[in-house]
Amino acid sequence: MIRALTFDTYGTVVDWRTSVLDELRALADRKVLRLDSVLFLDEWKAAYRPGMDDVNRGTSPWTTVDAIYRRRLVELLPKHGVSLATDEIDALTRVWWRLRPWPDALAGLCRLKRRYILSPLSNASFIGMVELARWAGLPWDCVITAENARCYKPRPEVYRTAITLLGLAPAEIMMVAAHNYDLAAARGEGMATAFVPRALEYGPGQTTDLAPAQAWDVVAADFEDLATRLGC
Repeated sequence: MIRALTFDTYGTVVDWRTSVLDELRALADRKVLRLDSVLFLDEWKAAYRPGMDDVNRGTSPWTTVDAIYRRRLVELLPKHGVSLATDEIDALTRVWWRLRPWPDALAGLCRLKRRYILSPLSNASFIGMVELARWAGLPWDCVITAENARCYKPRPEVYRTAITLLGLAPAEIMMVAAHNYDLAAARGEGMATAFVPRALEYGPGQTTDLAPAQAWDVVAADFEDLATRLGC
């Protein structure tokens, strides 16, 4: 019997792309900059996976995604002709703490919370996920991130950490994600799986994670559909 749901957050719960693009465009307007916000975001986001992979391989010490994003931001600003003060760089780095939920997310989570323990299981920093939950009104019962495990998904330690902290059997926890790799890793640790596609996570040209790659335990159109399928 499923007792807890853990959620990938960036892309599955929140729409990071349009949220960050809106803030970049607002910055460009405020500073009167000729900034290609889409290109800037693509180049900024491109540092995310390689930075985490370096940690997972042991070629870099533990580093939060906040630090990975800030380091890349400092590299990109002069390339794009943007000059910001240190406090402005810090504030822009924290845009990843201010991401809007997908339209179905909050209503679906509130329905699911009536029956299940809810927690993120995200590659975010711990404080980043706490601040995002406060900003977006995400109704978590607790917060678990890669920082608790000191490595990143899809390393098995991340999922094992969630299992240990929740004090449940792996089969009593369902991983919910829009990314097939995340569900495959969770299934490898004995967790149940739910796929919720987000076809616009990377914009209208997205070609990945449009459909389930395996026979996941549940495939739902969105969080409201997930709540219905799980009896909420």
